[in-house]
Amino acid sequence: MTAEPVDVPAGPRTRSERTADSRLLILDAAVACLVEDGYAGASTLAVQARAGVSRGRLLHHFPSRADLLIAAAEHLSTTLLAEVQQRAEALMADQPTGRERVDRAIDLTWATFQEPPFWAAMELWTAARTDPDLRAGLRTEERRLRASIRAVADGIWGPEIAAAPLYAELCELLFTSMRGVALVYAFEDRPAATDPHLALWKRLAARMLFPDADGTPQPR
Repeated sequence: MTAEPVDVPAGPRTRSERTADSRLLILDAAVACLVEDGYAGASTLAVQARAGVSRGRLLHHFPSRADLLIAAAEHLSTTLLAEVQQRAEALMADQPTGRERVDRAIDLTWATFQEPPFWAAMELWTAARTDPDLRAGLRTEERRLRASIRAVADGIWGPEIAAAPLYAELCELLFTSMRGVALVYAFEDRPAATDPHLALWKRLAARMLFPDADGTPQPR
């Protein structure tokens, strides 16, 4: 007769595990407040209520609102980049090359500018204009984020395209252009997948990455 398996209850969580859990709860709550209610609605009291933690617990992790929101920005970017990397691996699983890979990479990059993390980041960047503490913290985070974005982007585009002479300039141009165009969607309700800039970005990428592909000018 075979004995039935017995579920062994998990042991009590360590203090460090409980601390990590409460910190993550607070950061997730801060991001949710930014997305749903904007910077004005992401007060420490609002974040505390959404996270369901005590005032003392929140202040233990984040003594000031600036500390909290800077940490939220870091949490946001780390989570988003990991997700984008997973999506890119699935999107490029069939190993496309040339123009096909470029078009897919641009589609994926543009899609990230239509998602909640982008709007949370916009709330923070806008608020940083008049908040010196937030601005100083985000400036440091932005430098770290740029390096992380570049590493993920290289994986999306692939080593062959990343080796092109104008690849770095193209990535910078696409990133800044997409960020600017995406802001329009804060007050315009239209499908981002049909934005005319999307075709423009793809044509521009083809010209910069494959200037001598067929010896003739690319169509406008």
